[in-house]
Amino acid sequence: MEEFTMSVEEGLRLAKRVYAGKDRYTEAPPRQTAEMERSRASLIPKAPMLYAVIVDPAIVDNPDIPSYQPHVYGRCDPPALIPLHMKEIAVKTDCYLDTALISVRGRWRLHCVMGSRRCDCRLVVPFGEQGSILGVEVNFARRSYFTQVVHREVDQNKEKFIKNEHKGFLNPTIFSLMIPQVDGGCDISLYISWSQKLLYKDGHFSFRMPFTFPEYVTPFTRMVEKQEKIQLNVNTGTEKEVIFHESTHALKEKSRHVGIFSFLYEADVETWSTKDFEFSYSVFSSDIYGGILLNSPSMLDLDQRNMFCLCLYPGSNQMGKVFRKEVIFLVDISGSMQGKPLESVKSALLSILPELAPTDCFNIIAFNEEMYSFSSFLEPANVDLLESTTQWISKNLIACGGTDIMRPLNEALRIFDENSIQSLGLLSKTKDAVPYIFLVTDGAVENERTVCHTVKSHVENGGSLSPRICTFGIGSYCNHYFLQMLSSVGRGKYGAAYDQDSIEPEMQKWFRKALFPVLTNITVDAFDDLKAFEVYPWKLPDLLIECPLIISGRYEGKFPNTVKVEGRSADMNEVVVNLKVQNLTDIPIEKVFVKQQIDLLTAQAWFFESMQLEEKIAKLSIQWGIPSEYTIMIVRIEAVEQDIMKKKHEETRHNKAIDEAVPLVHYVTLGFGNQIATVENLPPGSEEPRDPNTFALLGKAVSCCGGFCDCFCCFCFIKTCSKMSDQCLIALTQLCSALSCFACSECCVQLCCDSG
Repeated sequence: MEEFTMSVEEGLRLAKRVYAGKDRYTEAPPRQTAEMERSRASLIPKAPMLYAVIVDPAIVDNPDIPSYQPHVYGRCDPPALIPLHMKEIAVKTDCYLDTALISVRGRWRLHCVMGSRRCDCRLVVPFGEQGSILGVEVNFARRSYFTQVVHREVDQNKEKFIKNEHKGFLNPTIFSLMIPQVDGGCDISLYISWSQKLLYKDGHFSFRMPFTFPEYVTPFTRMVEKQEKIQLNVNTGTEKEVIFHESTHALKEKSRHVGIFSFLYEADVETWSTKDFEFSYSVFSSDIYGGILLNSPSMLDLDQRNMFCLCLYPGSNQMGKVFRKEVIFLVDISGSMQGKPLESVKSALLSILPELAPTDCFNIIAFNEEMYSFSSFLEPANVDLLESTTQWISKNLIACGGTDIMRPLNEALRIFDENSIQSLGLLSKTKDAVPYIFLVTDGAVENERTVCHTVKSHVENGGSLSPRICTFGIGSYCNHYFLQMLSSVGRGKYGAAYDQDSIEPEMQKWFRKALFPVLTNITVDAFDDLKAFEVYPWKLPDLLIECPLIISGRYEGKFPNTVKVEGRSADMNEVVVNLKVQNLTDIPIEKVFVKQQIDLLTAQAWFFESMQLEEKIAKLSIQWGIPSEYTIMIVRIEAVEQDIMKKKHEETRHNKAIDEAVPLVHYVTLGFGNQIATVENLPPGSEEPRDPNTFALLGKAVSCCGGFCDCFCCFCFIKTCSKMSDQCLIALTQLCSALSCFACSECCVQLCCDSG
């Protein structure tokens, strides 16, 4: 992200060359606010944005009103990114259960490049909670591009693809895509779709979509109509009353039915939205409620089994008696955690410990290549002990060494066999307590499958009293599929943070979601009577107070009209919830849950090393356009700019040549960890080495000279030289003379070689 924000900062400086004209709405240059000067983080996009990728600064100018500014010498390395003016934006959000499917239509203008020149443009889309890209379509100047997911085997024929060195993700929460060779002054129409999760807390569902546009994307002139539109559709899948609470934008209700409502916001605006789009609603129910939804497969579906979805919500009256908990925190303190990552983990840990009840018990195990325990047994979470815990954490959680996950897990997993009386380890066999293991790491290790097998064996032997294993991955170097597999086996909660700033808030959400169950040991008897049954996740997790239980899958056979769900409440009583079965065609179950299925299947495919599962994942990925570890995302050219008066054979030849040039969108998935980076203790978020075939020396020269002036025109160069001392000018003259002689000698050698 640092390189990206530096490129935007340089682009804002270059944009000062764009002449806005006399009768314009805003000042010509995009102004850098005090906030920008304090931190480059303010340049990270907070809404869908389009940037001009400027390598040659000489092409920067107003395509309508040339400013005839002095020529600019040099090249930008890395390329500067100038935010483009936006002319129109429309958002459609369809919310089903706990998932939102979002589509955005927008129109931007390449306002900063001469009409006779071209440049690449870069689309950047930030996501909300657990976002995942679904597709992009681009249209401009009779050309059309669209993303497509294809099988990874296509990558074997690499000569058909154009290398695209830009990552598909700036980080896993921000998608990026390069659009090649756009004409200056051209309008660019975009259609972007992605999915993300709704948050659930205190009985309320809430949604947030990044929708904060900076001032400098507003077009210069007042004459440009700026339209902002948001359409919101919510289908809760229940027959209960829905209460809409609040929204950041002026939504007007268009329709309302039982469990379903629709809103619309539409306005002509002078400036674009300066706040994210947020709304919240709740389903009125004091008790646990839910339902089972059924769908039939379409004719084009690769799997012709019926689809189902089971939803179970905690209700609003669950703040009374809570489960007693026994918790062990396993914290990675390897060398790569040094600095902000480990400090954020410590802060999150210290914030959750006071939320444990005095009847709860806990322990902390810090690990690298060694293991450091707070205590040899579980300690009560009383106030006096929590004070000494803070001191122990400060003294012992110091980053150094390598990573060994097996040893601390083995220590924590010495649990009772379900029929045993004697304690075998740290987690005691107290029937009214829920045992937890929280594992936090930023690394990948060699024996991950062995770790999973060991944990799986312990969990199966432990039965219903086996510990809930919750995992949290930091950065992209750890194997997130290993952590997902571990949490699935242990019926726990998986969480992740991909940049250092989000570690503490994401860990706090993860702790609070996992630590407060409403129902445990959940079973559904009706599943046993179905044929060809498949469910995700395959081990039913607990119903949590801040996380509804929503599972999906495929089946053959017939569901009864009512399904009984059984579980254990905090007062140790068995609870039975009757769920009504409904056939609904207005909730696309497969589309809503296919991302979850792909992630869980990928974890299984990695664990079992199954080629059959890999092929299944690839088919799902291609069918729904969602990138996976076994597919690749490419950009196809649907139509090309061409003169309609050209001869037919010339058109065919031109189209064929263009069709073979299909750019790849790299790094749109997480991968399976990086053991080399873990061994070398590279910190989370550290940049990979750049391609050496760049203008590195020139880039350093440009950066150095940039300290004297904002551009490299003749006037600015003379102005800069006037500020230099005589000794500096003499040294600069000698350097230029030496470089020119060196260049001439190279030319002479080349000329002699050419002449033989």
